[in-house]
Amino acid sequence: MKTMQSLILVLLILLVLNVCTSPIWAKAPTTPKILFTSSRDGNGEIYMMNPDGSEQVNLTQHPATDQGAVWSPAGDQILFVSDRQGTRVRDLYVMDADGSNVRRVFEKKTQGWRHRPTWSIDAKQFAYNYTDWDRVKYGLYLGTFGKEDAESLPYGSSPVWSPDGSEIACSVSRQFGARLTFMDVDTRDQKQPLPDKVLLWQYTPSWSAAGDRLVIAGNRHPIPVIAELDLENARALHKAWKDKQTIFMVNRDGTGLQQLVDEAGEEAWAPEISPNGEQVLYTQQTNGENQIFNLDVNSGVRTQLTHISRNFGGDWFDPAYTLPVSPQPHLLTTTWGDVKKQ
Repeated sequence: MKTMQSLILVLLILLVLNVCTSPIWAKAPTTPKILFTSSRDGNGEIYMMNPDGSEQVNLTQHPATDQGAVWSPAGDQILFVSDRQGTRVRDLYVMDADGSNVRRVFEKKTQGWRHRPTWSIDAKQFAYNYTDWDRVKYGLYLGTFGKEDAESLPYGSSPVWSPDGSEIACSVSRQFGARLTFMDVDTRDQKQPLPDKVLLWQYTPSWSAAGDRLVIAGNRHPIPVIAELDLENARALHKAWKDKQTIFMVNRDGTGLQQLVDEAGEEAWAPEISPNGEQVLYTQQTNGENQIFNLDVNSGVRTQLTHISRNFGGDWFDPAYTLPVSPQPHLLTTTWGDVKKQ
């Protein structure tokens, strides 16, 4: 009997320790939250706020530059970029939703920049961009948590995993322009739904939770290739057209392109659509500083969410559109938007 009691006690202790240390048991926010980067404390830090800009909380307090944070599908983990290993290095880190339990994704130190990460729907893998110091090795890579090796993918930048897990949207540069591109996760086949004749530059996609539409940053106007022009003319053209970059929404099949933000004023960038597809975050300079704005797609009402120092980026999490924290195999291929409808 004592042996059995001791065994039960040991099992209970192990269970408690697992609950305390396993990322599966980290708590996700119970209300919608937005991650963003701010330099208000003197260097880049990861912050969290409500969709109306209230309750802005610093999640990282570190002398290094932390940025590019993205929620895990369940909202219990945050993947982000930091130069904690040195100013010439940017690598991937993961932490709990409250900023605790920070750890490196890769044990081996990188020789360049790992950045712009995106989670797979089952939170077992992630895609990211990599550039080494000499730009000899760069492109899109697929990593698996717990493994050091990463797979090289067809070229693309700013990857974002589709809500059903079947595709990765990214931007693929051409000799003159950049195209929104969908890469099939299984076959690696690529499709480009939006002709460059409609929008010459197509950057940084973001999916709605239903997967039926995306927002992108775009510029209809040609950006000069410096090698083809003398430096003075290239700079003049770049200055004339740079602030024309703005935010667009488009259906998954490339139809229904809609400009959301007027070209007047400074360039708009870093778009992020809310899970319900009704609001869009973007960054734009005002009074000499980058600030984050929230645009209501239906009414056109724009709200400035940040006002202190330099802020940029944004990643939504809404518990109403998330999968269970403990993954269930029969849900891993279910679109988040469909889960909400059920």
